[in-house]
Amino acid sequence: MRIVYNSEQYYIAEYPGQQGLELVDKRSSRGTFFTGDVAEKFANAMNAAAGDEATTENIDAFLDNFSVLLNSPVVYH
Repeated sequence: MRIVYNSEQYYIAEYPGQQGLELVDKRSSRGTFFTGDVAEKFANAMNAAAGDEATTENIDAFLDNFSVLLNSPVVYH
């Protein structure tokens, strides 16, 4: 696992062995897991959205668009 993004609102972890990305909303303690082509498309869209203005506010605003997909509660074990 490798954290690729971390802000007050979100974190994104990469799981290279599973070809996956986990997106978690820290405020709601909910997340989702993207794998394969979906993970690749998500990463490409995030990089394009960040563009030259890769500020935390811009990236968090982009990630807000995925809130409907964050349906898995975060469980600590």
